[in-house]
Parts: sequence; structure tokens; C-alpha cells
Amino acid sequence: MRIGELAERAGVSVRSLRYYEEQGLLTSTRSASGQRHYTDHEAERVTFIQRMYAAGLSSRTITELLPCVDSPSDENSDAALERMGQERDRLTAHIAELVQTRDALDGLMAANRAHREQSQSAACV
Repeated sequence: MRIGELAERAGVSVRSLRYYEEQGLLTSTRSASGQRHYTDHEAERVTFIQRMYAAGLSSRTITELLPCVDSPSDENSDAALERMGQERDRLTAHIAELVQTRDALDGLMAANRAHREQSQSAACV
């Protein structure tokens, strides 16, 4: 199938597919005229890549996880699980930072409300 067909089938843009190729996540064969051609295997791979992106993984991390898919083994599976654990820890730390940031913003909002109430009370006297 050609790139437009794969994009439609997988629910992604043609631009995304080109990016996946640039990052080494996806491969295609080329026709004599240079058009990309894909198989059903690549369609499944795009679905897998999309799931990894949806889980918050970068293209570099996805590249590190692909050996588990391409060459399944206990060693590759263990390495993938370890790498996903590292990413989960990174996300957990980021979530904690976001909670602190939200709490700081809540404090600023509360201070603003208090200031407005105090200003309005003084103006009414």
C-alpha cells in the first residue's frame, strides 16, 4: 500500500509516517519512481507506535523498545520493561512537579481573590 493508504488506514497523517521513517521507527520499500510502499506489517507497527506515543513515550524511547517487538526474547523483554519503568518514574516526577505548580497557582489565585475582596470592602465604606 502507498503512504496515503497507510495514513488513512492507521488514522495518522502522511507527515507522521514520514517522521516515523526519519526517526527509524518505520521502514518502507521504494518503487522505481521513489514512491513509498508498505505492507500490513507496517500498518500494525504504526498502531503500536501510536500506542507508545499515547503513553507519553518519545520517539527515542520507542526506538529503544522496538527490539522487544522485532526480536522477542527474555533479554529484550526485560530491557523494555526496565526502560518503561524508567519512563514511568520520569512521568511520576513530572506529575509531582505539576501538582506543586498547580498548588502555587491556587495560592496566587486565593491571594488575588482576597485582595479583590479587601479592595471592594474598602471602596464600599
